Amino acid sequence: MQLAAYIPDYVVFDLETTGISCNYDEVVEISAIKVRNHQAVSEFTTLVNPGRAIPRDASGINGITDDMVKDAPVFKTALADFLSFIENDALVGHNIDAFDLKFIYRDCGRYFGKLPGNDSIDTLKLARVCLPKRGGYRLTDLAAYYGISTQGAHRALNDCHMTQAVYERLGKEFDSHPSLVKKCPRCGALMQKRKGRFGMFWGCSGYPKCRYTENL
Repeated sequence: MQLAAYIPDYVVFDLETTGISCNYDEVVEISAIKVRNHQAVSEFTTLVNPGRAIPRDASGINGITDDMVKDAPVFKTALADFLSFIENDALVGHNIDAFDLKFIYRDCGRYFGKLPGNDSIDTLKLARVCLPKRGGYRLTDLAAYYGISTQGAHRALNDCHMTQAVYERLGKEFDSHPSLVKKCPRCGALMQKRKGRFGMFWGCSGYPKCRYTENL
């Protein structure tokens, strides 16, 4: 279930992939950081052999090459280790609802025949609620806004550290400005202001799974 919350214990995670399609692309790196009482306590990270050549465009973004992953585990092995690491913790990440979790769910179904039941918190959706006037919501944009280092961006573990720092800052704003927050009465996810054919309205961030709307 998608959560709208600032919680003390969670796992932040990130993937690097061969491309942006969860239908055709594969994972080349997966990392996670376990957090207890808002402090990082342990890390998980591994490169992944995708069983195919990594496109030049992908390597140009994340710096991961075929030579780097040739002796890395396949994703079935890495995913099993990742699931053992996260246990039942809520998963925090940037744009994970639209990207990272789709790869996780696809391959959990493919390899293990079931999906993980962990709750999730997407910092992209949280940022759009807490910082409605921001011009950019990329992870690096938010890190720069909060004065957080973006060095090493687009490697999974570095992005985990960046996301954890951003989530902690967003979470404090979320808790201290309750007037910013509106939750969907149907599924509990964050509501977002959207522009439609007939003007502005509240729409559930869980769309298309949840299609709840309210007039402004």
